[in-house]
Amino acid sequence: MSLDQILAFCAFAAISSITPGPNNMMLLASGLNHGFVRSLPHLAGISIGFVILVFATGLGMHALFVQVPALQTVLKYVGAAYLLWLAWKLARAVPVAPGEASATKPMSFFGAAAFQWVNPKAWVMAISALTTYLPHAFGVPDVLLLALVFGAVGAPCIAAWASCGVAMRRVLQNPRSVRIFNGVCAALLVASLYPILFE
Repeated sequence: MSLDQILAFCAFAAISSITPGPNNMMLLASGLNHGFVRSLPHLAGISIGFVILVFATGLGMHALFVQVPALQTVLKYVGAAYLLWLAWKLARAVPVAPGEASATKPMSFFGAAAFQWVNPKAWVMAISALTTYLPHAFGVPDVLLLALVFGAVGAPCIAAWASCGVAMRRVLQNPRSVRIFNGVCAALLVASLYPILFE
């Protein structure tokens, strides 16, 4: 990849990473409900899991989907079901008072990394990046560079969502406001399925 291609890809990675989607809605809620430090494993799981997804997709998952289109459909609906379950859990989350131990835990590193494999937006981002920004005769180093750049650019973008959640803790002081916020985030998670399920 040339320097111009890398710079253009960085812009794509930043825009696609910072726009609303399942990962960002969950990080926003995690920042509010658990704080930034306790959300770090979740954040790291998204970043590293997505880098692995992009790399694996570049090495052949896309070709597998072309050969077995039903696999992509299955993953799409498994991801949608998991996202609905997460939205239900988020909508039912009990607000935590400052200094009080939470009955719920933020998503783990491995849970967040595994979620990338059923996250419809992650697949769209990965396949769009690979088909748009890799040279025609690409090799393993090109795919690795693309995946690592995506991770480096995307991590601060998604961290901004967790930080916004933390900042909202100061505004949302009473339990009712937190419940409303969690309900709105849950509804946005469900709404994020619309373009994927009804395309």
